[in-house]
Amino acid sequence: MICDDDTLVIELVQFRLEAKGFQVAIAEDGEEALRKASDIRPSLIVLDAMMPKLDGFNVLSALKSDDALKDIPVIMLTARKGDKDIVSALEKGAEDYMVKPFIPDELIARVSRILAKK
Repeated sequence: MICDDDTLVIELVQFRLEAKGFQVAIAEDGEEALRKASDIRPSLIVLDAMMPKLDGFNVLSALKSDDALKDIPVIMLTARKGDKDIVSALEKGAEDYMVKPFIPDELIARVSRILAKK
């Protein structure tokens, strides 16, 4: 599942993931991300930090505190590149952290690596 409010990022990541055979769900704000995660239980979530309604750090905390969702791996994909942001996300349970702008093939490689471990 891709959770981002930037249509261009969504389209790029969705295109790349689907080209590799992944099924992709989309959420464009934090509340929708939590709702869809609960409904569909995705294998992995690519999560932006800066989104409307509920930011990605709050979404990450909510996911990791929910027994039914806490095992879903999360890759943070965000423009926030401060040390505190990165450390905070990893401490809250993010599997990985990538900073925008990003290399699409690197994101796909990280997604594939994490899913191969599951």
